[in-house]
Amino acid sequence: MNTSRKVAAAAGAAGLLWAGMVSMIAASQRKLLFNPTLVREVQSPRSTGHRTRAIVLRANDGTRLAGWLMTPRGPGPHPAVVYFGGRSEEVSWVARDAGTLFPGMTVLAINYRGYGDSRGVPGEEHMVEDGCMLFDWLCSRRNIDAQRVAVVGRSLGSGVAVQVAKERPVQSVVLITPYDSILALAQRKFRVVPVSFVLRHRFESVKYAALLRAPTYVLRAASDDIVPHSHTDLLVAKMARLHQDEIVPGSDHLNIPYLPDTQQKIARFLTAQFAATRPLPEAEPSAA
Repeated sequence: MNTSRKVAAAAGAAGLLWAGMVSMIAASQRKLLFNPTLVREVQSPRSTGHRTRAIVLRANDGTRLAGWLMTPRGPGPHPAVVYFGGRSEEVSWVARDAGTLFPGMTVLAINYRGYGDSRGVPGEEHMVEDGCMLFDWLCSRRNIDAQRVAVVGRSLGSGVAVQVAKERPVQSVVLITPYDSILALAQRKFRVVPVSFVLRHRFESVKYAALLRAPTYVLRAASDDIVPHSHTDLLVAKMARLHQDEIVPGSDHLNIPYLPDTQQKIARFLTAQFAATRPLPEAEPSAA
């Protein structure tokens, strides 16, 4: 075989390998992006500062979504938080830690489709739609002050929180290890693959950051090999209402939400934000 034929053969083999890699990523992108955890992180979650109960809600298409509702023991109406977890996160730990993270606040932590006891298959469109439904459901509850409802998103969930905050009148936003977009992170990892042509679940938070009208608190890990700080920088640069962008000492991408320092920072931020908004008065009972 002459040299030109060898080069052509090598190029053909490389092309087939490249095409196979693109096809593999396109076909398995859901498995690459989402890592549903079925087993509870905390078997019997209870918040020391709340009444805690397991709850099942139905998505707009009827899919069963399961998680926990934590309600302060004192009289309402209460400020409230909707929590969105990370790529591999089952959210029962939030019910355990809610007393420290969200003192005096009602908390709704529901597992994504396919995670924990929730049914269905995860995907960006459903996550955002479900997130808006959860926000609306929480705001409709009698003992909730609908003017004081925040969203908190960790890692993958930061992309859900940003899009819910774009669509709903959230009072404040907390983003833990957020990114500019999953598309950008995927392009960084798969440099030789045309990711933009095959990736369906893009979570492009950077496109929506300027549309957020609520004060936004960003918490970064001191060491993060999942979401490099450069990708958080791009997101923060677009934010219209950035309250603070802070690095938590001694943290990494996995341990950051569990650290006492992180939990205290989130509690202080939300407590101050809710205190700055006058709570709604309790409804007077109607005359008989």
